[in-house]
Amino acid sequence: MDQTYMKDRPVLPLLLSMSLPMMFSMLVNSLYNIVDSFFVAKISEDAMTALSLVFPIQNLINAVTIGFSIGINAVISYHLGAQEQEKANTAAVEGLLLNALNGLLLMAASIAFIPSFLRMFTEEEAVIAAGVSYSRTAFLFSTVIALAMAIEKIFQAEGKMRESMCCMLAGCLTNILLDPLLIFGWGPIPALGMQGAALATGIGQTVNFLSYAVLYRLGALRIRLRFRGFRFQRDLALRLYAVGIPSTLNLALPSLLISSLNSILALYSQSRVLVLGIYYKLQTFLYLPTNGLVQGMRPLIGYNYGAGELRRVREIYRSALALTAAIMALGTLLCQAVPAALAGLFTENPETIALGAAALRVISLGFLVSAVPVISCGALEGLGKGGPSLLISLLRYVLCTIPLAYLFSRAWGPDGVWYAFPAAETLTAVLAFLIFRRQTEAPAAAQEKEPL
Repeated sequence: MDQTYMKDRPVLPLLLSMSLPMMFSMLVNSLYNIVDSFFVAKISEDAMTALSLVFPIQNLINAVTIGFSIGINAVISYHLGAQEQEKANTAAVEGLLLNALNGLLLMAASIAFIPSFLRMFTEEEAVIAAGVSYSRTAFLFSTVIALAMAIEKIFQAEGKMRESMCCMLAGCLTNILLDPLLIFGWGPIPALGMQGAALATGIGQTVNFLSYAVLYRLGALRIRLRFRGFRFQRDLALRLYAVGIPSTLNLALPSLLISSLNSILALYSQSRVLVLGIYYKLQTFLYLPTNGLVQGMRPLIGYNYGAGELRRVREIYRSALALTAAIMALGTLLCQAVPAALAGLFTENPETIALGAAALRVISLGFLVSAVPVISCGALEGLGKGGPSLLISLLRYVLCTIPLAYLFSRAWGPDGVWYAFPAAETLTAVLAFLIFRRQTEAPAAAQEKEPL
């Protein structure tokens, strides 16, 4: 159970050993997203459009539950690095319970709001009906999602990346196997259409959570979850939310961005709304491995920060940045080489494929520089610096991309929206690097860490 390897082993091999299991599981997870969309697209183009319109609300639920779990991860990693085991245990229990409450509230609000939300972007009754059918089933599992995300980050705070990978794979593979069975039916299983896609997702998430619970009962964690006699600590809750709220907003801002871009594109055609949805499905396949790298980096940075190893913190950041840049370069090459084939995974309409291919060629020009804000946000979250991390996300999603998309669309029509992506990524990358450097500059007289 000795975790001193987090500050003793060479950085690059350690970062890879922590990140590769998560990158693999993220790739499988992104494969699930691709497969899910592939089968939904086989229902109809209206079904795929509905899935694209529901995505911001799904992303919001994930943002709140994952974002708060990142706060749990940061606090636990810090206390483990400072050799404060009981405080780490208490943070785990309180975080798990609070996130379950977050999930319950999100479930109720999302189910009530989804019909009105869909009508903000379309008047097509077939699209609205498909979206409501999918979302009302999917949102029922919000509390399960919250519990799964919380315990995942507890495992990762201890560096249990292989265990986390196995649990995530169990859930993802369950999703992939159930999708065609529940959507189209087989033998005694009825064809449930959009509702079947949502049910497959929810069952997969339940399998994910139960896998973690089984591993915990088998003694895989040093952290102990003691609920008997537990009392909430107000100061601890504030510390969890101090990191969790900015992390949540970091993850929720893409929903605001997508909804804003949908509003701009809907003025021109429904096809371009679909193209935006296709792009975000594809970019998930690219950014989820990067997210796996961030997940491997975050506990290392938190542990070393808690142990006072500031030079090592910067070395971890530089290594993660280089690895992310390599992933983004590969994504750029694919989008430039075979954009039509990628867009064709989600639609058979030749016009939509042509629009999607043109969009991917332009948007992918910003992939490489996006490595800087992505890694800077993750590193600052690991340090417990939620505010600066949120500032970078605000710049990336709101303060740069949305205004540029509006201005470019006014100047060059709907295709101008695609050019806003690389322009905003470049501007944000410069600012993100400056913000991270300022936050990690050691005092001239002494390199004392700030308390989390």
